[in-house]
Amino acid sequence: MQDVQAVAQRILDNVQKVIVGKREAVELTIIALLCEGHVLIEDVPGTGKTMLAKSVARSLGCTFRRIQFTPDMLPSDITGISVYNQKTREFEFRPGPVMAQIVLTDEINRATPKTQSALLEAMEERQITVDGVTYPMERPFLVLATQNPIEYEGTFPLPEAQLDRFMMRISLGYPSEADEITMLDRQQYSHPITHLEQVVSAEELLAAQQRVKDVYIDDLIKEYIIGLVKATRKHPDVYLGASPRGSIALYKMGQARAAMSGRDYVTPDDIKALAVVALAHRLIISPSARIKNVDPRALIQEILDSVPVPGARARALKAPA
Repeated sequence: MQDVQAVAQRILDNVQKVIVGKREAVELTIIALLCEGHVLIEDVPGTGKTMLAKSVARSLGCTFRRIQFTPDMLPSDITGISVYNQKTREFEFRPGPVMAQIVLTDEINRATPKTQSALLEAMEERQITVDGVTYPMERPFLVLATQNPIEYEGTFPLPEAQLDRFMMRISLGYPSEADEITMLDRQQYSHPITHLEQVVSAEELLAAQQRVKDVYIDDLIKEYIIGLVKATRKHPDVYLGASPRGSIALYKMGQARAAMSGRDYVTPDDIKALAVVALAHRLIISPSARIKNVDPRALIQEILDSVPVPGARARALKAPA
């Protein structure tokens, strides 16, 4: 897995020229890239959500489009529209901005649910259908969405089907004092992103994505993943737990994290490190728990503490009676 590790490291080093002091968030974004997932970046304004998405896109040799979501957007503004050509007397399809390899959907929660739903088919099936004609998306296809969770005026909650299609939800948070000083120094004359260059080609990324699928996952690790997901469905504070798509996401992310570390096998620590970002946004908290301000991330951490890891179970099986 050294080739995958090398590709990931090049992207990581390049993005960190712009995003200072947020190595974990950048690594998680690269994990999603390696396992063909989509990322929801949720945080307060000014923390670098859009810059992270732009930096990742510029590091890759892929076509890139940015969609600024607004309340008056229509689904056709995303997918495209058929226009009548008077010269040929035929309808021609004019593709929308979603027909790119890397798509940045900025402030996705500002669009209406109807417009947000225009992304559902593209995100899950890698295709769009307009006027009965299906158009495949060019590989790789990745959606990097940003969302402001603080400002609710003029916003619409993401539909559960939309949230479930994001492989992970991450946040950046405020930088430390030293990191913020570094940011000021770097932007004295120009923004670092203006000088950011491509470091990985689309072909290299596709090859790395295929290599990640070869990472071995033991049956005990698979049972551990299912155990965590099953626990979300039975928790008393959860109205609706994680779907099977959550299990698949955690499975693939574990493979990508192992490959980034140069390993060809997944450990329980890989799963534990990814469970919160992979599952928390998929939970619907019950009304009674919502009144008590129960945090889905804390709930996933509670489940991680209660579900035994595979190594402990394997040792217990071998222990003398």
